[in-house]
This record gives sequence, structure tokens and C-alpha cells, in this order.
Amino acid sequence: MSDISLEGGGLDAVRLAQALIRCPSVTPRDEGALDLVQAVLTDLGFDCTRLPFESPGTARVDNLFARIGTGSPHICFAGHTDVVPVGHPERWQVDPFAAIIEDDVLMGRGAADMKGAIAAFICAARDYLAEMGDGFSGSLSFLITGDEEGPAINGTVKVLEWMAGQGHIPDMCLVGEPTNPSHLGEMVKIGRRGSFNARLLVQGQQGHVAYPHLAHNPIPGLIRLLDALGAERLDEGTPHFQPSNLEITSIEVGNHATNVIPGMAEAAFNIRFNDLHSGESLERWVRDRLDAVGVPYELTIAISGEAFLTPPGPFSEAISQAIVARLGCRPELSTTGGTSDARFIKNYCPVAEFGLVGASMHKANECVSLSDLAALGDIYGDILRRLFAYA
Repeated sequence: MSDISLEGGGLDAVRLAQALIRCPSVTPRDEGALDLVQAVLTDLGFDCTRLPFESPGTARVDNLFARIGTGSPHICFAGHTDVVPVGHPERWQVDPFAAIIEDDVLMGRGAADMKGAIAAFICAARDYLAEMGDGFSGSLSFLITGDEEGPAINGTVKVLEWMAGQGHIPDMCLVGEPTNPSHLGEMVKIGRRGSFNARLLVQGQQGHVAYPHLAHNPIPGLIRLLDALGAERLDEGTPHFQPSNLEITSIEVGNHATNVIPGMAEAAFNIRFNDLHSGESLERWVRDRLDAVGVPYELTIAISGEAFLTPPGPFSEAISQAIVARLGCRPELSTTGGTSDARFIKNYCPVAEFGLVGASMHKANECVSLSDLAALGDIYGDILRRLFAYA
């Protein structure tokens, strides 16, 4: 049995969120966060499996899969207990890992992203299972990683591979990321844009600025290449996605001298792309435009996620109806924002995301209101009732 028990309604989402925040689980450290989740879920009757993974050049990361039931439908909640660093501690009003409550607001690293949501869903699952008793015939599971805020190599990707091998792939998955920009119930994510990262290198020949004929300046060539990439829009957007956009994120020449022509020039850029493109098609688009300039270049590409969409349907409607019932507002079904582990889950089953307000995530004084935490638990419970009823 865990030191913190959910049995009989003895623990609410606030106390559980506080306990999780007090585990300083900055990626890749766990610091007892998964032990706590596992202990509480074990008390509720879940079969829990710890899944540590490691890869060359990366830290070992612990993960957790927990399931109760063997029937259908199988609904999974996915989340992460790892958090980003606190940054400058002096900019916090409180100890980032003390989980202090002030003026009905819970403060601490991970409160919004996303230990609060994990606590809310665990309590919702507890209440739903108690409500159903012997009448529960489906399956409910948790996929909790410790590698979402890190390189995301030893976390959800490998857990999903293990789940597939063990016959644990769910029928649908709800991710508890903080999806709401300013108020709870504002937004549900039903997809995400893809992310295309590239580094563009132009070689030159270093020399004295007074003797340019003895050198070759790579900067004008790099500028021409970048200008070619920015000369046209990628697209005008789609019904569920905003237009794709290319942003230059850095230009480097490694030269601080005023009388030296640099020997190389390098730029980095990122393309956030919608479902009109793939990483492969974007590479062709980029290379075609660079090749047309006629400047020799080197290009290194990394795709951190493909664009995806879970089309609106019964899954997203159950989430929307639960939000309307509790808060009286209908959420926007959105694909905005950055990437999340939903980009991996979508390869296995339909996935949607709904959690807390994200305005304070990754910032000093990260926080969540107690009323939002309570409301989120109510919404999660209603989502479970609706999804299992639809089956």
C-alpha cells in the first residue's frame, strides 16, 4: 500500500499534485515521482509495469505502464512526470518544489505541465471505477513517461513499442498536456503540426578583408540561399491547420574580428508544417529551392515530428461535451502549438489532448488554480463515462 492512499476518496487531486511536485523530477531524474504514481495506481487495482530504457549517448529513463481491465474499449491516459529545470530560483516567489498553496493557487514546477493533470486523471479514474464496481467491463490504462521534456528517445516511443508487443495498444488515448492558452475549457488539441529542423552550411575561404581576391566570403551565398527559402509561402493552411511557416533561428560565422573574412557561414531554420506536407516532401521542397540558387551548400535535417490530425468525431465530441457540461463553454478543436508525445501515439491509435491552462508552464512561478484542478478532474471523469458509454 502507498503512503498516500486514494481509497475511499481519502485523497484529492490537490494533495496528489502536491506530492508529485515535491519530487524534483527534472529530466532525466525521477526522484520518486513514478514510485508515487505506481503505488497509488497499485492501490486502485492497476497492474503496473516499470519500463526503464536507455540508448547510447542518452541517459537512462524510467517509465510506467499501468492497466486495469482486459475488455474493450481500452482507453489510455498519457502523460509525463518529468519537468523542465527551474531556471533562476531567485525569480520564484516560493520554493519551486515545495508545492505551496497561496490564495487558492498551487505553485511549483510541474503544476501545470503536467503533474496537476496526472493527479486529476488518477482521481477521476478512482471515482469512475468505484462508481462502476463490478460493472466495469472495459480497460483503462496509464502511459507515464519520464522523458517528455528531454530528448524523447527513451520514453513514450519505446513504451509504445513495448505495449504493441504485449497487446496493450489502446483504442484511443487522451494526453494531459496543458492545452488551454488562458482559461480552462478553451481548447482541445486534435492534431499537431510537424517540425522540420535544418542547418545550412556554406563553405568559404578565410582571408584578410583588404585582400578579398585571396579569400572567398561565404556570407553573401548564405544570404542568397536563405532569401530563396523565404521567397514564397509554403501554403495557405487547411481547414484544421494554420499555414506552414519557415523561421530562421540562427546565423553564425564564428568571427568577431573586423578585418577577417570568415571561412564558413551557417544558418539554422525550422519549419512548422501542416498536413499538406511530410518531412520527406519538405526536404525536396527545400533542396529544389536551394539547388536553383547555384551556391554550393551542405544541409543537415532532423524531423522531430510529422503533422497529424485526429478527425473530429465521437472521441473529440465526448471531450467537448464533458467540457460544456462542467464549464458551459465549447472548446476550440485546435492543432496549434508545439509538439508533444501525441506525435508518437498517433501512429498507434486516435489521440487527443486536453489539460490545464498553459500560461505559466516552463516559467518561474508555474501554477494552477485549485478550482481548475477540481474542474479538470470532473471533466476527466465525465469523459470516461461518455467514452465507455459510447462503446
